Amino acid sequence: MTVAKIILAQLGGNRFIAMTGARNFVGHPAALSFKLPRGLAGNKASHVKITLDANDTYTIDFLAWNARKLEMRTISSTPGAYADDLQRVFTLETGLDTRL
Repeated sequence: MTVAKIILAQLGGNRFIAMTGARNFVGHPAALSFKLPRGLAGNKASHVKITLDANDTYTIDFLAWNARKLEMRTISSTPGAYADDLQRVFTLETGLDTRL
């Protein structure tokens, strides 16, 4: 859970949640995943998963849920992102600002 808390803090914490409307946060042993409001992201992503890699970088996966096929598909993936790049990559991919 500590990795998930650190990732959320690097994204901006409560300000990130307020600006993006992210919800349903799930902490994994080395990752954080959450859901975005429907239709809000510019790349049509409904879920995001940020995973800490062995070389101390992050892989950011933008996913979309297809209810008809009952499957999750990957829209895009950004490997090798540093902690400083998390907010920038999120904004570039979704079009949602993480801070004012």
